[in-house]
Amino acid sequence: MDKQSGKDFQRPQYMRLVKKLRPEDVLYVKSIDRLGRNYEEILEQWRILTREKRIDISVLDMPLLDTRQGRDLTGTLIADIVLQLLSYVAQTERENIRQRQAEGIAAAKAKGVRFGRKRMEMPAGFDGFAQEWWEGLISARKAAARLGISHHTFLKCARERFGARKINGHPQNKRA
Repeated sequence: MDKQSGKDFQRPQYMRLVKKLRPEDVLYVKSIDRLGRNYEEILEQWRILTREKRIDISVLDMPLLDTRQGRDLTGTLIADIVLQLLSYVAQTERENIRQRQAEGIAAAKAKGVRFGRKRMEMPAGFDGFAQEWWEGLISARKAAARLGISHHTFLKCARERFGARKINGHPQNKRA
């Protein structure tokens, strides 16, 4: 069972499955968009699985895509056409989802919605320790330890407070 997006075939569970497949095995797929969502990659994987690995594939919601049946020329042609059509539909749907997602994010940002983790409140005494650090009286690591926050968080917030950063212990004004 693969629980990652079908946007590509670099999924650990899928790669593990392909390694275990042997000739004459049957791979059952719920629908073609569960196999993948990239037109060219679906066709390539189908070719690898059916021709190189010599396995059969059965797409449960599309009986025409069952390589165990219709092995004659006409059956193969119909299966290839259906596979190409459904692969195209899967990729188009993925592109539409991404576009709708981008539009939704843009609309939310326009309304002032903030994404990401909520900003951490700085503990009491932060300003004093930040000033001491800025003046070179205390190290950032020691100030962070005394405040009970991470070194990275201390540096990020202290640099934001002063609008500058220190390189090799010396203030560097970002605005200059």
